[in-house]
Amino acid sequence: MKYKETFSDYYRNRVTFSFQYHPFSHRPKHVWVICRFHEQWLLTKHPHRGWEFPGGKVERGETPEEAAVREVFEETGGRVAELKYIGQYKVEGKSGTIIKNVYFAKVDAVQLKENYMETNGPVFIDEIPEDIKENQRFSFMMKDEVLTNCMAYIKKHFLF
Repeated sequence: MKYKETFSDYYRNRVTFSFQYHPFSHRPKHVWVICRFHEQWLLTKHPHRGWEFPGGKVERGETPEEAAVREVFEETGGRVAELKYIGQYKVEGKSGTIIKNVYFAKVDAVQLKENYMETNGPVFIDEIPEDIKENQRFSFMMKDEVLTNCMAYIKKHFLF
């Protein structure tokens, strides 16, 4: 597990990922939350992108941690019991730079909702498939080294 890594994402944008605490920005405008509900991974189904972990923009007056908890609830109905910072990544794309904090969340309850905001609600899976990069069910966000690095970190520090 490298301390800092640079690679290309699904759309060939330059991505730099680090486990360091806020290496690119102390006020990131986006969050991504890798969720565990009991013995399953909790994702959301985006209507255009496919299955992905919840995430989104940090709203005005909100900390990234508050945004992470809110996004999990809005997109899955999940109630975050525990939230841990994993790292931060920077995407340098054609339309600008995006910086996201990545968190691991243990979810203790999932509430059924009438509205999951911009998603189609929760998806529960036992394992992240080995063929995820070719699997059309999954969003492009699940197909680069950010997820690979984070899953290795989670398994080492939080699950086993």
